[in-house]
Amino acid sequence: MTTESMPTPTPTEAEAEAVQNPRALARARKRRSMARFWREYRSHRSGLWGLGALVLIALIAVFAPQIVGADSQSVTDAPGGALESPSGEFPLGTDQFGRSVLALLVWGTRVSLTVGLLAAFLCVAIGTVVGIVAGHFHGWYSTVLMRITDWFLVMPTLVLAIALATVMDRSMWTVIIAIGVTTWPTTARLVRAQTLAVESRPYIERARALGGGHGHIMVRHVLPNVMPLVLAQTTLVISSAILTEATLAFLGLSDPTTTSWGGMLQDAREAGAVSAGDWWYLAPPGIAIALVALAFTLCGRAIESVLNPKLGVAR
Repeated sequence: MTTESMPTPTPTEAEAEAVQNPRALARARKRRSMARFWREYRSHRSGLWGLGALVLIALIAVFAPQIVGADSQSVTDAPGGALESPSGEFPLGTDQFGRSVLALLVWGTRVSLTVGLLAAFLCVAIGTVVGIVAGHFHGWYSTVLMRITDWFLVMPTLVLAIALATVMDRSMWTVIIAIGVTTWPTTARLVRAQTLAVESRPYIERARALGGGHGHIMVRHVLPNVMPLVLAQTTLVISSAILTEATLAFLGLSDPTTTSWGGMLQDAREAGAVSAGDWWYLAPPGIAIALVALAFTLCGRAIESVLNPKLGVAR
């Protein structure tokens, strides 16, 4: 059979659409990339355990009113006596006002997760912007930004957060801002290093030669390449933010009208649960904080291993 008589392969509709529409081709590549990422992530058992725990905790936070009731935080309508030990009616006992510790624990999931997620987002956003700008520009721009970053690095994060939370109003947003503006330097350092590596590649020089400006290079070329690192860093920062929020709440620097896990520990301390041995009031919020921090850490390590197999993280 001659070459002329051989049938020409007919492209599929998806391939034809991708050739005619560059956006469709980009979407197809993103779908393949996400499928490959999920296939690699599933091979990490610890990451799956962490993801499953986070999904369960998120569902508890979303459906908290349906699980424990909307009035379970009320002090005047408390269903039990003060500091009752665990029983069939109150599986985790009651607090000093007679409220169910289990109900408070469920409600605290909302505040702790919200503060952790928003504070981590603020931290990573600041660190990403500072890191990309410091890595892209040279001269005094980078020097000034890095000296500011170094100043925040050497200062104790918790001390800065306490100082900010003290001078500002006691609210959930104060805690978010205090955590976000004091924990970004590590992210900035990592993103700057990645930016320097990306900008040394040939296609960045080609983009500059074709007339690409600073904003175009940073947004269209550098940012997509540092996003995997930012994603992995976000999961690790969230666990640190939740721990910091619990610390600030334990020190009495959060909103006293909201129920959080750190606030529950502070209330237990003020009620004398430590000296009285009322473990059911102290242990549940502490264990919840540790489990959420561990779940985010497991997810972060799994994501890091998928994005950078050279790390050799155990599966």
